Amino acid sequence: QVQLVESGGGLVQPGGSLRLSCVASGFSFSNYHMAWYRLMPGKEAVSVAGIDATSNNLAYSAEIKGRFTISRDNAKSTVYLQMDNLNVGDTAMYYCAAHSNWRPLSWTAAVYRGQGIEVTVSS
Repeated sequence: QVQLVESGGGLVQPGGSLRLSCVASGFSFSNYHMAWYRLMPGKEAVSVAGIDATSNNLAYSAEIKGRFTISRDNAKSTVYLQMDNLNVGDTAMYYCAAHSNWRPLSWTAAVYRGQGIEVTVSS
């Protein structure tokens, strides 16, 4: 059974940091490209960061570039999203997802998706 389980979310003050983790099981993690998406109320899920299977290629959305860092540990079947200098606009549900192809990194192109974890940035 395929599972992607996110953790590390929660409430943080503006300017703070969180590190999201996503542990994969049930498929060959090292063969898949991984991405983090976020979903805000009333909007579609958008990709914020992606990392290819070998960590040679990274992709970031303009909104978070320079503040978020994606990484992965294939030995642990885990992908991470380090989020620094968070602001209120980063409040969202965050999901990790697995892709067979590096492009496009879109929600509908993902072959596996996690259940999501909430991140709230508020003072």
